[in-house]
Amino acid sequence: MNDTLRRALADARLGEVDVASSLGVDPKTVHRWVAGRVPQRRHRWGLADLVKRHELDLWPELGGGGPGGAVAGPEVLGTYPHRGAVPREVWRRLFASAEREIGVLVYAGLFLAEDVDLLRLFADKARAGVAVRVLLGDPDSPAVAERGAEEGIGDAIAAKIRNVIVLYRPLLAVDRVEVRLHRTVLYNSIYRADQELLVNSHLYGAAAAYAPVLHLRQHQPGDLVSTYLDSFERVWSGAVPLT
Repeated sequence: MNDTLRRALADARLGEVDVASSLGVDPKTVHRWVAGRVPQRRHRWGLADLVKRHELDLWPELGGGGPGGAVAGPEVLGTYPHRGAVPREVWRRLFASAEREIGVLVYAGLFLAEDVDLLRLFADKARAGVAVRVLLGDPDSPAVAERGAEEGIGDAIAAKIRNVIVLYRPLLAVDRVEVRLHRTVLYNSIYRADQELLVNSHLYGAAAAYAPVLHLRQHQPGDLVSTYLDSFERVWSGAVPLT
């Protein structure tokens, strides 16, 4: 018996028939899930969305290794060999879960700014009272120029940032959305929803898209996640608002 799933369904006021209807499966299948069978990945994600829980809360045994490279640990929800391996659903679910704050720290993050659905989600969250803070690299800063040289792409990063600025400008009309430009050397790109993060490492000579990603969630202050959150705040405090 999966008591965690059973309680989560009860808290969400969902019956087996409700879940079956939402996910397009037979109620007997849902009954087997509650009895202890682990659903397929797409059904796990759908069910986790229904009860507003992470799949590792409902099926902690998946933390030992499985699709996407999840590993065990109280803060590490998963690892991915490169950013492209992170399913789009994981990005959407991360930001959709935010109740207080969404944070993005990148040089450009063009892949995110080009996703119309995610930008619409940012705007909707901000209108619902969630603070949305975005940090982009200053395209004229030495740090951005050096990063472009390291990757062998010259001014391409600066050009991407200018493109991203254009894509983000409509969001500036929404209350609780703020975009700033930073001039720091960036060791990691950080994507935050409250105390849950996707952290994209930066590697010398390689684009961020080809570097590993950690999926983290904070359990208590002073732990691994706090280190990244503190770094985000330091960059934010020294950045200049985009006007």
